[in-house]
Amino acid sequence: MLVTGGAGMIGAAVVRRLLADPAWEVRVCDHRQPAPWIRERCEVLGGDLREPSVAHKATEGCTHVIHLAAIVGGIANFHRLPFMLTEVNNALSGAVVHAAIEAEVERYVYVSSSMVFERATEFPTREQHLLSCPSPRSAYGFSKLSGEHYARAAHAQHGLTYTICRPFNAYGPGEHPDRDEPGIAHAVPDLIAKTLSGQRPLQIFGSGEQTRTLTHVDDIADGIVTAMSSPAGRNEDFNISASEELTVAAIAALIWEACGNDPAELELEHLPSFEVDVQRRWPSVEKAERLLGWSARIGLRDGIRQTIAWLRAELAAESDGS
Repeated sequence: MLVTGGAGMIGAAVVRRLLADPAWEVRVCDHRQPAPWIRERCEVLGGDLREPSVAHKATEGCTHVIHLAAIVGGIANFHRLPFMLTEVNNALSGAVVHAAIEAEVERYVYVSSSMVFERATEFPTREQHLLSCPSPRSAYGFSKLSGEHYARAAHAQHGLTYTICRPFNAYGPGEHPDRDEPGIAHAVPDLIAKTLSGQRPLQIFGSGEQTRTLTHVDDIADGIVTAMSSPAGRNEDFNISASEELTVAAIAALIWEACGNDPAELELEHLPSFEVDVQRRWPSVEKAERLLGWSARIGLRDGIRQTIAWLRAELAAESDGS
């Protein structure tokens, strides 16, 4: 079993989920150094997966591939690095799919993104809406949609069996905020770090009326592995998400209170948003429930408290080490 991008937040959660099942032997390929527990329990390869030789070495002998390697990040990243996102993510998808074809893997799992639905007009958004949904405007959304096309094209021409998983608004332990540029990381770690630092008023991007469906990273990992393992997941796509739609302002209030602050004292400062800032994100999860028997299980309030505790400890450790 190969997990590309296994050193990232979602990748590490997927590796942890796989290692909980003795049926899987896991190989991780990432240009970053994975956590010690991954190095101890998995075969680890470095290198640039855009290079065919690296991609082929990574997939050699593997029956399954979960492809997560990509340039990701928060909304600011989409606007700061549009060419790099397009170039790197497409090159990664092309090389890994090609290697999966040559290795004759049993299942290729492409981890896409809710950003393929950034211009959705149907809510809750079903998987089949992709056929009528306008194409993404952001380079990131377009690169993830392109990766889906790679998987489908490889199936159509070469018979590669694929599964596409679209996580929605991943949060949880594992992602650090960017101290110097808010918006590079995702909203949850940004908001937690701002709140813990004592920022008053609390800054958010845009009106705060934008909606998100936050999904704990451990639920996402379980959904990906479940879809990969199920016969019903063959050549199908799935929204891997929780189902509770909340405004960004409501998420900020939830984080504020969970950090131990008085809800009555919350004041928001609205920063100018970005050119592409999805106004509504609320997926249908009916298909995953019906075909896979899968649904998210970690409650948002519990997940936020867990994430705050982790990030508080990480920031304290950084402070002690400085």
